Amino acid sequence: MAAADTKIDAKLPTVSVPIAVSRPDFATILGLLLSFGLIIGAIAMGQSDAQFFNLPSVLIVILGTITATCTSYTGAELAQSGGIIARAAVRPVRNFPALAKSMMDLATIARKKGLLFLSNYEKETKKEPFLKHAMGIVIDGYSENDVRRILQQDIDLEEERQKRAASILRRASEVAPAMGLIGTLVGLVQMLANLENPDTIGPAMAVALLTTFYGAILGSIVMSPLAAKIEKNADDEVTAKTMVLRTAMSIIKQENPRNLEMLINALLPPSQRIRYFD
Repeated sequence: MAAADTKIDAKLPTVSVPIAVSRPDFATILGLLLSFGLIIGAIAMGQSDAQFFNLPSVLIVILGTITATCTSYTGAELAQSGGIIARAAVRPVRNFPALAKSMMDLATIARKKGLLFLSNYEKETKKEPFLKHAMGIVIDGYSENDVRRILQQDIDLEEERQKRAASILRRASEVAPAMGLIGTLVGLVQMLANLENPDTIGPAMAVALLTTFYGAILGSIVMSPLAAKIEKNADDEVTAKTMVLRTAMSIIKQENPRNLEMLINALLPPSQRIRYFD
């Protein structure tokens, strides 16, 4: 029986769905390292003995930014976005031309052999969970409107989660400089309260300004770029899922796959577009 199944599988038209592999985003990591390296280098080449580390200032900026940002969102929103933010420097690397080709393969097979024949490719479609879900409801005979509604809702929810995570970092990038200013004001108050000792004014002013320095670094170099990275990752995720949605709709409508090729290529930049039909 096993031998017979293997023989049948060998006759199936080939479909190869690429796997989205999560890898460190070296551009993000390198950018952060170089940014901090430039700042540290500028400090090291300075002509003064100024101290650029002050623990109270660090705590005011970092903890203050976290608490003020958390105040802007609900616990559920923070919990849902925590994993996305934690993976901001790790993104799923997708081969969009290969994914587009696999979509065309599935659409062509469905047109030639029927919807039910797609059940033979579950091993391939499960490499992309959203594709497996889409092909499942297509094979189960859901109506065109139901398939579009179900898949589009999934895409919208995923995009909303990604955009919310980015908005949290955007909010943090706005709060960090403000917390730096607050820390500076605290330091200035403490300095003005001790004006009878002129020798302490200069060092106290330097410490007060450090919180503004930390706030500017945290907001401009860390939070804002990571928010932009999450938005870029969200766009890639939506593009991949939209390709699956259009493929599912094309299969249900039993459209000519040439039309699907044009729809998929419209989602991709010119350098990644495919020529499935010569």
